[in-house]
Amino acid sequence: MDENNRNLLMAVVLSIAVLLAWQALYNGPKTREREAQIQKQQEQAKQVPQPGTQQSTAPQPDGAGAPPRPSGQAAVPSTAPVVAGASREAALAASKRIPIETSKLKGSLALTGARIDDLVLTRYRETVKPNSPNVTLFSPSGSKKPYYSEHGWVGDGSAKIKLPNATTQWTTLSNGPLKPDSPLTIEWDNGEGLTFRRTFSVDESYLFTVKQEVENKSGNLVTLYPYALISRHGKPDVESFYILHEGLVGVSGEHNLQEIDYDDAVEDETLIYKDVKGGWLGITDKYWAAVVIPDQKAPYQARYSGSVLNGKDLYQTDYLASPVQVPAGGKASTQGLLFAGAKEVDVVDDEAEQYGIDRFDLLIDWGWFYFLTKPLFFAIDYFNKLVGNFGLSILIVTVLIKLIMFPLANKSYASMSKMKKLQPEMTKLRERFADDKVRQQQALMEMYKKEKVNPASGCLPILIQIPVFFALYKVLFITIEMRHAPFYGWIKDLSAPDPTTLFNLFGLIPWDPPTFLMIGVWPLIMGVTMFVQMRLNPAPPDPIQAKIFAWMPVFFTFLLAPFPAGLVIYWAWNNTLSVLQQAFIMKRHGVDIALFDNLGPLGKKKDKRDKDDKK
Repeated sequence: MDENNRNLLMAVVLSIAVLLAWQALYNGPKTREREAQIQKQQEQAKQVPQPGTQQSTAPQPDGAGAPPRPSGQAAVPSTAPVVAGASREAALAASKRIPIETSKLKGSLALTGARIDDLVLTRYRETVKPNSPNVTLFSPSGSKKPYYSEHGWVGDGSAKIKLPNATTQWTTLSNGPLKPDSPLTIEWDNGEGLTFRRTFSVDESYLFTVKQEVENKSGNLVTLYPYALISRHGKPDVESFYILHEGLVGVSGEHNLQEIDYDDAVEDETLIYKDVKGGWLGITDKYWAAVVIPDQKAPYQARYSGSVLNGKDLYQTDYLASPVQVPAGGKASTQGLLFAGAKEVDVVDDEAEQYGIDRFDLLIDWGWFYFLTKPLFFAIDYFNKLVGNFGLSILIVTVLIKLIMFPLANKSYASMSKMKKLQPEMTKLRERFADDKVRQQQALMEMYKKEKVNPASGCLPILIQIPVFFALYKVLFITIEMRHAPFYGWIKDLSAPDPTTLFNLFGLIPWDPPTFLMIGVWPLIMGVTMFVQMRLNPAPPDPIQAKIFAWMPVFFTFLLAPFPAGLVIYWAWNNTLSVLQQAFIMKRHGVDIALFDNLGPLGKKKDKRDKDDKK
């Protein structure tokens, strides 16, 4: 087998193997690490101190084993009956509300329970269609899939104290709505000398500040523990890709990033970290997240948990801060943050820097290739701001990558050109030592050494683009900036596959082919460019190997068709640049570009004419 073709085949096979194994192997090490951490924390979780008889921990979701409340505490009825699983509109109508209005969010805060449980992202829609509904992030308890944030207090168990809970009816001290320049303060008096106030403020993006105050007129010292939680009822629809985490997430002090899938949260034991400083915790989707952020300098206890109640999965992340003592006749306060919105890279990075939030940038799942993925995103985003199109930006960044890799690729293509020029001599050696494979290899190696060529260099052009390929795949897949980003023509979303298909003549036939037949225009262009690139090399002498090479572009066309269109465009454009670069180097080294000589029957006919001319 020709050494040059053998190495190219090895590179192609390796590329396919990496592509197929990527999703299966990517998440394995992280999962094992998390399982080890869970096992390590199990005993610690069982030994969490219980101050007094009342459990000092944040409440569970509604009805899911909330800590005991003082006897005699009256439950304030809702303004309208709420039926579990009711429509979102009916659940919203069950409580008096204060509107929330920003340039990126709209929603409301429920005066019953003082929860932020109604948020809609005004800049994002569910589909690429301009008239599709806006993305809903939070929904109230009583709706089909409740998802909300809550801040509050729990007692130390030394005395029975009326504390605000999910049914508490708060009153407003300032007129709504809650806007970036207009905070909202609400108040509740427990009738026993304690007055609770909460002041909510919000910035222009997605960050809420929640200040909790307690005024003590009871005549006794009161000790309270502030908490904050994110609660989600019912498992949402997830992408189920190993390269993307969706579920419980957080950074707790010195501990590494925690990523707990929804299924694992229910099946595994509750994960608790106590006496940690810095970090954040919450629940993340592909493009959106809800995260509570404690005081970064004060110790707190973090908890990640899942449970099942009446056949419904419940997920919660919460933190319990250090105790706050409210002296008789005095006041005390505490403050926390809530991030609830789209995981925009600039926003997340700015919030992390402004508020000193430890490793908050990890809220975006950059993956293990963080050092390559994030710079690649910044490069693409930079050129997008210049040219106004992410697709064009990808093309520009591809050219820059080719320029950076030019010396290495140039050396590789030069070696491949020398190998092609040596084809006649290599053929003679094989024929001469046809019965002695060992001697044949020795002779070939001597010739390689004499001519200063490296037979393995043919692998480099393919191998060097694999890390870039996966980094770009990650960028297209996880960054919200790429979501619904159009290119030109029929490509309305670079993060989604090419919507056209050859098998209905690109929409001329009214038929929707199955997924595996969705071979769009750009996958076909990619296949053609790959075909041309492979034809720059001489046809393999072995018939079986020749068939493998002939069908390789077809295989890759089907393999990459379901990938994001932006990735396929990158691959096609990269192939085109590689063809131009390789053709230039071959011409400079005096090597014939045998593109048309290798086009199946045409090539055979030309070979026959050449032999006739020689005769």
